[in-house]
Amino acid sequence: MVVERFELPAELNIYGVLEARDALLAWVTQHAAKRDYLEISARDVAEVDGAGLQLLAALSNMEQSWRLVDASQVFIDACKTMGFSEWVDERHFKSSAGA
Repeated sequence: MVVERFELPAELNIYGVLEARDALLAWVTQHAAKRDYLEISARDVAEVDGAGLQLLAALSNMEQSWRLVDASQVFIDACKTMGFSEWVDERHFKSSAGA
């Protein structure tokens, strides 16, 4: 079985977060009943701000569990700066950035 991941956009910032939110919520609705947790990839994120991270924080407040399966160095650094280090803890995901 192929596991589908949600790929966060390259620009996960205030300018595109509403579009990202709509796409993410549609994807969650479609896939939530199919598995225990959802996989989200941030490997292509090149720009991220507080609004982008807030989107994932809001997802954490939903009943559906999710985990980060990949992340760019930009995303990793932003998470650490904004206090979301647990999202990018190497014990929980594989990073293509080699962090």
